Amino acid sequence: MSKHVTGPGGRLTILRNLDLSVYSGEALAILGASGSGKSTLLGLLAGLDRASSGEVWLCGESLTDLDEDGRAALREGRVGFVFQSFQLLATLSALENVLLPLELSGMADARRIATEALARVGLTARAGHYPRQLSGGEQQRAAIARAFAPAPRILFADEPTGNLDQATGQQVIDLLLHLRRDTGAALVLVTHDPRLAERCDRRLLMRDGRLEPLG
Repeated sequence: MSKHVTGPGGRLTILRNLDLSVYSGEALAILGASGSGKSTLLGLLAGLDRASSGEVWLCGESLTDLDEDGRAALREGRVGFVFQSFQLLATLSALENVLLPLELSGMADARRIATEALARVGLTARAGHYPRQLSGGEQQRAAIARAFAPAPRILFADEPTGNLDQATGQQVIDLLLHLRRDTGAALVLVTHDPRLAERCDRRLLMRDGRLEPLG
């Protein structure tokens, strides 16, 4: 697959003829400098954006001919996201942030599942707190609980420790990898930190719009 955009300076190619498979249950790290196309690739793999050419398959189904609503329907319950900026709703408590997408998808027993998800990330005592009342690490743990609550088959994490200090970031990546092993979900981790990448099963480097294997 490839991705290009057209701007004032003409056509800019972001990704060039990539051929990538993510295997069930693996932890894959994608490294690269800022602006190298890592987040663009993540968006294509998750169906948040469309490739300019080529085909993308998610959980065994092609995204190529689906519109935005169709891609969203395919992601539901199968795909989880963890972002650098947490993406919690400020007016909802930690529990409500985890609960909302479960309720919107019509999941049975949503409150129990959300409560258990918060317990797995150590936030039972903070379930009623709002994001502004939580530390950065606690907000990211709530975001991880929200991502894993529907039992997704694959989780995409875009610089999940980027807004955290080193010690807190280490705790967050420990939690992500533990939950990945516990649930059997695949994890695709975008990062610029080689120390985080070293803890994954496989590592790829994004450079000049292409992927290169790392040891």
